[in-house]
Amino acid sequence: MTKKRVFSGIQPTGNTHIGNYLGAIRNWVARQDEKENFFCVVDLHSLTVPQDPEELRYATRAMAAVLLAAGIDPDKSTLFVQSHVTAHAEGCWLLNCVTPLGWLQRMTQYKDKAAKQESVLTGLLDYPVLMAGDILFYDADEVPVGEDQKQHVELTRDIAQRFNSLYGQEFFVVPQPIIPEVGARVMGLDNPTAKMSKSSTDKRGHAIRILDEPKEIMRSFKRAVTDSGNEIVFSADPAKAGVNNLLGIYKAVTGKSESEVEADFADARGYGDLKKGVAEVVIEMLTPIRERYEYLMQDPAELDRLLAVGAEQATAVSQPKVNAMKEIMGLVLPK
Repeated sequence: MTKKRVFSGIQPTGNTHIGNYLGAIRNWVARQDEKENFFCVVDLHSLTVPQDPEELRYATRAMAAVLLAAGIDPDKSTLFVQSHVTAHAEGCWLLNCVTPLGWLQRMTQYKDKAAKQESVLTGLLDYPVLMAGDILFYDADEVPVGEDQKQHVELTRDIAQRFNSLYGQEFFVVPQPIIPEVGARVMGLDNPTAKMSKSSTDKRGHAIRILDEPKEIMRSFKRAVTDSGNEIVFSADPAKAGVNNLLGIYKAVTGKSESEVEADFADARGYGDLKKGVAEVVIEMLTPIRERYEYLMQDPAELDRLLAVGAEQATAVSQPKVNAMKEIMGLVLPK
């Protein structure tokens, strides 16, 4: 039985936090044997906002090292950097030429981000098309995404169906968005009503980054917002959002049920014990990842070798797809 193909992308921001890990990366690692996986560090997407070149280069290698340290196995999955595979940028232009402008202008993330900028770069408007290509050039059946990215996968489906209709053939696989059920929404420790954000990870006490040292993790949890009560149970009361967030993190890390989580803290003396208990399981989860990351970053030549292998594997799938697009659209292929 043929395995379903999955494409997953992650930006090299350098601020990967436990929300990213629990909501996405850990699931990627756990399901490597079930699907044919392509994992991409989407550095071209990062260029939609100004970047320091040296910082971006470092963050790209660092993101790849994080994924490897977390358990992405190059013998089971294809891991590569987006800009190392020229089919992505080349094919994006072809998709641009079948994508109506109005589809891009209605994208929620574009409207939100554009409203905060005096001058909007073309890349910010167009990057959903590049994302569509990321997925379509691999004939991906599934795309694991957070709720905030679901609209982009829906756009990808629209583009695929439009291309298929225009050229009268089922050329592109129409992918399905897959929303993780467990650990998909980790809230900020400083504001448990707002999702933990990469853009706010430098804000003290907001997030737990994957590469944080144990002492920093413990400090961050001790500063976590709770409430004036002392009852450690899951609750629908908005005032208990902080406690719910801490319990939710503990549940996602340990894999326990809500009743088991509450039982673990039945004898706790207060929120201090809760914060300490959550911090301890997070430290236990992240320490081997951080140690493996540090080992990988000390050998950049080996890291680059692994990424070169991944790029070669990705090119072998995506470039023939883009070449076939050219031919369908009437371009003359070089002999």
